[in-house]
Amino acid sequence: MRYDLIIFDNDGVLVDSEAISNSILAGYLSELGHPTTYEDSLRDYMGGAVHRIHDLVLERTGQRLAEDFDDTLHARIFAAFERDLKPVPGVEEFLGTLVAEGVAYCVASSGSHERIRVGHRATGLDEWFEDSWIFSSQDVGRGKPAPDLYLYAADQMGVPAERCVVLEDSPLGIEAARAVGMDVYAFTSMMPVDRLPGATGYFSDMGQLPGLLA
Repeated sequence: MRYDLIIFDNDGVLVDSEAISNSILAGYLSELGHPTTYEDSLRDYMGGAVHRIHDLVLERTGQRLAEDFDDTLHARIFAAFERDLKPVPGVEEFLGTLVAEGVAYCVASSGSHERIRVGHRATGLDEWFEDSWIFSSQDVGRGKPAPDLYLYAADQMGVPAERCVVLEDSPLGIEAARAVGMDVYAFTSMMPVDRLPGATGYFSDMGQLPGLLA
């Protein structure tokens, strides 16, 4: 492969979590008096860190979410993960290809370390990722679309940004990767191409990646 480091987004790229988490988020915000549809949640929050939810609610309504909002949201999402979460189809086969070819990889997610690890344990993906290959917006303070997380992951893995490629499924993640000069391929499982502008290329199946990245 022509890249020295493959950086995976987590939600929606490694674990099939976006439908689960955005349904729960939309329902919880609506329950709290902030009417939100599933499509609203995908549009406004997919790919972002939890602080983005607080920021947008405050900006739009002038109201702050309760102090226990994050804990309640995560408890609901984690319970659903334990019941229903699965790895994205084909991702384990692609990880096997990377291992066989000796290509370094890591995960850089706007989600918390706990969220990443809960999801990986529930799906068995924890077998594929050492702790030192897992990076969260908690490590840098600002989630996507800020570029900090991708820069941090590349630095920690010891690979220049121009030798990295990012696998993403959200506009916020694409924006973050492009801001640091990384190529980024967009997974179109949740959003069509026209809602994922600026990517280097697009894929709808993990089996396409070896050819795209060669």
